[in-house]
Amino acid sequence: MSHSLPDRYLTPVDVAELLGVPIETIYQWRRKRTGPRGFRVGRHVRFDPTDVQTWVRAQMEGAAA
Repeated sequence: MSHSLPDRYLTPVDVAELLGVPIETIYQWRRKRTGPRGFRVGRHVRFDPTDVQTWVRAQMEGAAA
């Protein structure tokens, strides 16, 4: 990623903005279990910035293969 990640857990909106995809894409990835690993805090979905970064790197490595 070209910019630093926040020092807090990310919301689905944060992840969508970071990756430049629609928010619905984030929810589709969660349903299909293909996107970055998320977790629930009560009713709210959150993402660990490190997990998002790891997922992005894995996508980049897969694309380079």
